[in-house]
Amino acid sequence: MSYLKGLSQVQSQTALRKQVHRLFFGFLAVCLLWLLPAAIAPATSAAYAFNNPELLPAEQTPVIDLAKALSPQEEEALAQDLEAFEAETGWKLRVLTQFDRTPGTAVKDYWGLDDHSLLLVADQRGGNLLNFSVGDAFYPLMPRTFWIELQTRYGNQYYVRENGEAGSIIGALNAVKGCLKQNGCQVVPGLPQEQWILTLVTSIVGGVICGFAAHPRKPGQAFAWQWALIFSPLWGILFIAFGIAPVITRTSDWLPLFRNVAGFLIGALAAYLSPFYSRPPNASQV
Repeated sequence: MSYLKGLSQVQSQTALRKQVHRLFFGFLAVCLLWLLPAAIAPATSAAYAFNNPELLPAEQTPVIDLAKALSPQEEEALAQDLEAFEAETGWKLRVLTQFDRTPGTAVKDYWGLDDHSLLLVADQRGGNLLNFSVGDAFYPLMPRTFWIELQTRYGNQYYVRENGEAGSIIGALNAVKGCLKQNGCQVVPGLPQEQWILTLVTSIVGGVICGFAAHPRKPGQAFAWQWALIFSPLWGILFIAFGIAPVITRTSDWLPLFRNVAGFLIGALAAYLSPFYSRPPNASQV
């Protein structure tokens, strides 16, 4: 009897457990059905956010400033400048600033973007302010590395903080227009201060390596040209590829080039003479 009683208790507990499980999963299903419309609604509105033609102005303008990154005077002057540039060269440059609202793909039909069109999108929400939609006709004149450098130079947070969003947008467009007028660029024109400092440092380091390599290692030897030649790929890359080439390809100013050459020579001379001054005196010199 005790066995049957225990078996009956186990069966009743199992039935109760199954009933609790049914109630729990039923309640979970009801909650999911109740929350599903709320979960779908933002996704639907987000999808519509990628194509909102109602945000576009009725009149044609090359600048749509939804994020108010430009003052009214700057917006008007920029629009007139882009229209005049298009009439002169045939290249279509367009600007869209956005923050929490965007017309999305509607701008393609609004502006009639094609292979000769460049769309600059300024959005504060990313790590970099600037994004570019580049037509295929631009790439033979300015390679993909040009657009990466343009974005990192004018759209980084430090540049935007110092020059403002308007300065970032206008500066990037001026660089593009300058390159189009001279039939293309391989690199972004201009040499920022921080980039020149980097070229100066690499020039000095290249000079130091060259100086240590050329230090005489035999009695009566004044210059170890064999060792300098062996290490030439290292100091040559630092001085020529990273110290000289970025300067001469970005600016015609001779002063940064002169400073880099001087830095290389000073670094080489200091490294060449340092073992001589640190050498212990001979017995005959004591």
